[in-house]
Amino acid sequence: MFFQVSSKSGMVFLSTKINYRQNEEWNQRHRGYRHSLTRRVSSSSLDITPNEIQMRQDCKKIIHAAIRAVDPFIAVRNRIRLHTNETADGSSSPKKSVALVVRPERDGSRELKYNLSNYDNIKIFAFGKASAAMAMAAAEVAKEAASISSIKLEGTVIIKDDHATPEEIESLAKCNIAVRAASHPVPDARSVSGANEILQSAQCADARTLIVVCISGGGSALFCSPRHPLTLEDLMKTNAALLSSGMPIEKMNVIRKRLENGKGGKLAASAYPATVLTLVLSDIIGDPLDLIASGPTVPDSSGWVEAWEIAREYGLDEGGEHELPPTVLKLLQMGMDGLLGDTPKSDNPAFSYNDATSTLHAENVLVGNNCAAVMAAAEEAKQLGYHPVVLGTRVDGEASCVAGVYVSMAEMLSRQRDNDKNNLKYEIAQLPAALIAGGETTVTLPHNSKGKGGRNQELALSAAIKMEQIGLREVVLASVGTDGTDGPTDAAGAMVDGGTTIRIEDSISCDTTNNVPTPTLRAKDALRNHDAYNYFNSGKDDSLIITGATGTNVADICITLVH
Repeated sequence: MFFQVSSKSGMVFLSTKINYRQNEEWNQRHRGYRHSLTRRVSSSSLDITPNEIQMRQDCKKIIHAAIRAVDPFIAVRNRIRLHTNETADGSSSPKKSVALVVRPERDGSRELKYNLSNYDNIKIFAFGKASAAMAMAAAEVAKEAASISSIKLEGTVIIKDDHATPEEIESLAKCNIAVRAASHPVPDARSVSGANEILQSAQCADARTLIVVCISGGGSALFCSPRHPLTLEDLMKTNAALLSSGMPIEKMNVIRKRLENGKGGKLAASAYPATVLTLVLSDIIGDPLDLIASGPTVPDSSGWVEAWEIAREYGLDEGGEHELPPTVLKLLQMGMDGLLGDTPKSDNPAFSYNDATSTLHAENVLVGNNCAAVMAAAEEAKQLGYHPVVLGTRVDGEASCVAGVYVSMAEMLSRQRDNDKNNLKYEIAQLPAALIAGGETTVTLPHNSKGKGGRNQELALSAAIKMEQIGLREVVLASVGTDGTDGPTDAAGAMVDGGTTIRIEDSISCDTTNNVPTPTLRAKDALRNHDAYNYFNSGKDDSLIITGATGTNVADICITLVH
């Protein structure tokens, strides 16, 4: 099974698969269960219902389908191919023309064609959580091209630790492509070394070099080269401040672009006059190509003024709650004063038309995104018998607040299920329903936070508390990061229902004075301390979703199933 759900429970669930859509006798018998649920039903079989058991299994299948739909290798191979054409030139052997063709993103958009007779070298650069698989796909096509023509192939791939198999590393090495591991989400010395290796190789490229860049989420940390006079320590402190500020990724990258050598179009500028084709697997809401991994091959539209205003807005300026290092603040101020050059804009030669190849010097192509994962989840939910409702792929905001919105929607649907006609005049959706959303929430951390978790676990914990408080049952919510990682933990996210906090609190402790458990006390403490991982992991419940590295990254998805 693709998914493994963390379990220390020892709980005995039903050994046979229950088709809750056919279990009408149970439904009728427990129709009023949600409203009659007491504050605590210790060690009761009603701590999880048969429907919830089935819905949890369905949730895992839906998430699996969503992640499978954005497999990075398939995403790249679906978009690029070789086109060969034989033409007679009067000799005994027809002349063979070979071109790298990039399929259009959608009907009506243009096809890109790179005639390989214009190039002597192909270089493949990749960085991000999906870099290994994306580079494998690009190398497969480039290797075929090299076997037909005399093109030389080489490259560098920067992966997150443990995000490439030995087989992938060996296969890339056979294509003369080196694999370098580095740290994420906070960059380390290896990130700098790998980034400098790519930048130096790009600077050596000439007009007869085609560079294929594969970018995915996590690229900002993995491709990291500090701008003089900044040090890696400056960037690490900056990264920690950005992450703890609760700032959305879009705004983080406006600042990052000014502090590094390869961000904000600088990689493309370094490679000029080479031709650069960038394939992007988006992890940012709305797919802004200039922000994904801080847009290393995209002209930058932001400036020093915007970066400074963002720093002030989120308390990153001097004396602020998340104050940036003095060297970084000084650099931002120097940029504001016009003493430093900025990122390359759209009028830079690196983004101009190349008459020799009949292409732009730099092209950026989207090969996969959160929308693809959400739509695949909706299709799987439909196959499982739910009526899918896609809430959108641009969901952002504080994780705990977003959780409240999802629970509120589920509660309204449950009233529809319970025939609460006095309070619900219009149907929201047909039941059973699957509310599906994509995006990326945030968690604002206090300066001295010591909790362990991630935005998806925090969203799930907040939802579990709210569902238990209002007695909402027959609802299951799962929130996961498509990369298989949620914060600095081994979990992708978490899955909860209205009985989750009851089961966990049962397994942790009771009030020894009167032996009366207090179910939400510790859950609320965990939420307040941003310690969702330790809370879920301490109880005997199947809450944490552990997938391992999925090899892809298109932000997060949240599934809410309502019976």
